[in-house]
Amino acid sequence: MDSPHHTPPHEAVGYDIDADVRALRGALAAHGITLPSLGVDPLTLAGGAGQPQLVALGNCNAATARRLADVLRATAAA
Repeated sequence: MDSPHHTPPHEAVGYDIDADVRALRGALAAHGITLPSLGVDPLTLAGGAGQPQLVALGNCNAATARRLADVLRATAAA
């Protein structure tokens, strides 16, 4: 939630969305999950100032989707 004292990351000067992609890739890898197409959405990367850049999660096979769902459920239950 934004507050008067919080600058959303996509509005911060010099913000590096690639760091978020690397962090997400690392967190997924810690659970044995790889999303091959994970990256910054190229359309939003080329977008104008003030527009948030998006992380593209990409496609994955059914086994990867099940593994991701299992990890999320287990984390939510913890």
